Amino acid sequence: MAASSLGSKEGSTKTIVAEQISQSVQSTSNLLHLMLQSSPSHAQLMKLPKNLLAKTSTIRNTELVLQQMPQVISSLDAHVESGLQSVPHLETVAQLISNMETGQLKSLSRDQHSQEQAHEPVEQHSEVA
Repeated sequence: MAASSLGSKEGSTKTIVAEQISQSVQSTSNLLHLMLQSSPSHAQLMKLPKNLLAKTSTIRNTELVLQQMPQVISSLDAHVESGLQSVPHLETVAQLISNMETGQLKSLSRDQHSQEQAHEPVEQHSEVA
């Protein structure tokens, strides 16, 4: 519950900060428009408002990312916790696989040994004759 409360506080703080940045960009753009109307260096000032206004959508996208970040972190944390709880099961599965492999190797070894014994009498019989 505390983590959820903390996440929502962080989300609202990030939203406020993103809104303030967006408002600052808009205010700066408005100020530059006013300066443009009264300034003799029109050529340089004309570029600035367009650049600032172009960044407003990026700032809004950043706001959305910041809003989603606590949920993403919380989700990743839950997945890590789930993975850590699965470790004992993974160890059991690994032991079962190891036992299966050992059993298969023993079976192959027995089969090979029995095949060798089956060929030995034939070889001995041919040597006798």
